[in-house]
Amino acid sequence: MPKVIGGILLLSIYSALTFYIGWGLKQWLVSLGWFRYPILYWLVLFISAFSIVIGRLHESLKTFSVIGNYWMFIFEYGLLICLTAHVVIWLSPFKNVQIIGSIAIAVLFVLSIVGSYLAYSPVVRHLEFTMDKKTSELDTLRVVVASDFHLGVLSHKRHLERFVTLSNEAKPDIVFLVGDIVDDDPKWFVNEGMADVMKQLTTTYGVYGVLGNHEYYGKKIPEFVEEMEKAHVKILRDETIRIDNTLIVTGQEDLTNKERKQLDALKLTDDLPWFVMNHTPNDLKTPADFGVDFHMSGHTHKGQLWPNQYITSRVFELDYGYKMKEQMHTLVSSGFGFWGPPMRIGSRSELWVVDIHLQ
Repeated sequence: MPKVIGGILLLSIYSALTFYIGWGLKQWLVSLGWFRYPILYWLVLFISAFSIVIGRLHESLKTFSVIGNYWMFIFEYGLLICLTAHVVIWLSPFKNVQIIGSIAIAVLFVLSIVGSYLAYSPVVRHLEFTMDKKTSELDTLRVVVASDFHLGVLSHKRHLERFVTLSNEAKPDIVFLVGDIVDDDPKWFVNEGMADVMKQLTTTYGVYGVLGNHEYYGKKIPEFVEEMEKAHVKILRDETIRIDNTLIVTGQEDLTNKERKQLDALKLTDDLPWFVMNHTPNDLKTPADFGVDFHMSGHTHKGQLWPNQYITSRVFELDYGYKMKEQMHTLVSSGFGFWGPPMRIGSRSELWVVDIHLQ
């Protein structure tokens, strides 16, 4: 019963905020003499607001999912801009709704253009550090780390091709894909033939990945793992493997799996560099205590849209970037793709090229 009451409360708040955005937009349209057909106006607004739910009812309703993803951007920034516009009107001597509203719409449009550019034009981040571990095989190791592709309708095949190109240009020894590779359902990965793109990744020691929360949301993990195998990506599910005489790699199940193993059960006794992939950076103390050398995560998207990063930075010890935790090197990526709206403000799609000196 409390969950039902909580759901009704959240639905009511969301609907009220949607109405507020619609009311603000209506004021501007009225000032321009463009407001017509009020019933149709409110119907379209609320269908857009709930289209993310409608799109999940059946795959033939994919268009509503796309609308819903864009609506998430409009909802967050529309709310912020609408509040700002009303504060200006209420508290300043400038009361021209037409001009203030036009500026607000222009700001939203510019943000959408900038956000789309930052989402679809990924950058390569470089990191270099020395690890107090020596192997008989290598003195240096080049690693590519990427996460949160959310491959699907909007994070599509062309975006994956960008990743393959950038990764191959770096000439990595090994590639790590740290969860949320697909956006819930792997069907778009299959339908667009993305495995043929992914298998073009070139490395010395292979491509390895883990599950994220969204792979669990899709409830098609066996199909996903099979597709990754076709793409020459080895998904580690609470597994630890030894790669030649070079390094040890552990892939943890995502937190969504309540039965996932504890890290101590996955540790090997070898004195090789120990790399761990854990999609969510929820706990850095445990791997640091157990002697992990390099811990990789994603999940946070660095908030994806400003000012969300102020929330993620409070939730996680490290929500983005590099940190030395005791003797453990830690990296959290903002992701190569995006979730929801294909836009980023205050973050950017990225992959990391990490040069590790072993001594």
